[in-house]
Amino acid sequence: MPQLKIKIKLSCKAKDQYGPIMDLPETKREMRKQNMQQQQQLEAQPTGHYDYNDIPTQIEGGYPYPNAPGVELSDRSAVNHPPLNQGSVNNVMNNFPDTPQPQTAYGVNDIKQHAGIPERALPPSQALIAVSDKTKNSQALMPRKAPTMPKPKWHPPWKLYRVISGHIGWVRSLAIEPANQWFVSGSNDRTIKIWDLASGTLKLSLTGHVSAVRGLAVSKRHPYLFSAGEDKMVKCWDLEQNKVIRHYHGHLSACFDLALHPTIDILATCGRDSSIRIWDMRTKACIHTLTGHTNTVASIQCQSSEPQIVSGSHDATIRLWDLAAGKSRATLTNHKKGVRSVVLHPKLYMMASASPDNIKQWRFPEGNFTQNLSGHNAIINCLAVNADGVLVSGGDNGTIHLWDWKTAITSKDTGACPAGSIDSESGIFAMKFDNSGSRL
Repeated sequence: MPQLKIKIKLSCKAKDQYGPIMDLPETKREMRKQNMQQQQQLEAQPTGHYDYNDIPTQIEGGYPYPNAPGVELSDRSAVNHPPLNQGSVNNVMNNFPDTPQPQTAYGVNDIKQHAGIPERALPPSQALIAVSDKTKNSQALMPRKAPTMPKPKWHPPWKLYRVISGHIGWVRSLAIEPANQWFVSGSNDRTIKIWDLASGTLKLSLTGHVSAVRGLAVSKRHPYLFSAGEDKMVKCWDLEQNKVIRHYHGHLSACFDLALHPTIDILATCGRDSSIRIWDMRTKACIHTLTGHTNTVASIQCQSSEPQIVSGSHDATIRLWDLAAGKSRATLTNHKKGVRSVVLHPKLYMMASASPDNIKQWRFPEGNFTQNLSGHNAIINCLAVNADGVLVSGGDNGTIHLWDWKTAITSKDTGACPAGSIDSESGIFAMKFDNSGSRL
């Protein structure tokens, strides 16, 4: 009895699991084997090549079929086609396309020789764009212009002309006299030195600051020199008497930059206290204290058109200020790191700003972003631009990049340090073009 039960269980299990295929007829099994064999033969053949003689022909003459749908096949209802002759079969087989020849890979020389030929052979784009007529309330379709790469303007090459030494500390600020006769430099050695621009000889040294001199400006309408330092002092020097005649008190921490308004007798200073102060040049009164930055304000520029005050800060923002209202009119937040320098183009209604991530160009009056100038992979401390469209950036590692303002194409300087310098002392902190734009 136990063996019988085991046999019954096994037979039930086999019928449940393998029942659908246990009773298959022999013809279906043979057909499955034939299909598997044909599939293996096709897989064994190389890809892209078939021998028509190996494939069984499907044209083997006529077969009987009923003469109407729904009619049972019988001798009376069967319709027979005459068998096809061998000539018809051969005609069909000869009309098949030839087997394509396998292509070999092109070599490097062929690729270089034939690269771009299909693209160059194509006719110009016929895409149409809608152009509206301002005088009439209508639109017309015009061919779209193909995008073109702007051609950079050629600029004469620059070379090192003179090395002037005299300071015993880092030179942190520069200013050019409006008559282009001399320039002034401020240093970490707390002195201000005036140099002859043509010969490079020292003309005068001014002492009075008790810390590094970070900002300098020479007035165009008065014989005055203005200086700002890390000692929180803003001084006005009379260049006829070579002495300080005014002090501007109010900054709570170090002053980092200053700028003179080109048409109004006012002075703008900025510093580590995150504020910008606007001073009356004659009365020494603080007209405005512009607040809004959340970190050190490193650079400031003034212009006669709106916005009259532009500032760059270590909080990675640039602010455009309304001088009459004494408040910010726009904040530019495209930079990801602190902005160390802002420069105005002398001819175009544009400006550039420098940050360790890249240099950016902006268009006034709204501060619209124009383009990035990427490639100077360093902490950029200063910028300068001349009327010819040459933008120069100075890095903390001693490298100088010269850019074409329009196309943002750069030509790198070697960045070689003078003899006796070390890498940690090679940073560029200030640069200015003279009034002709031919000397930096």
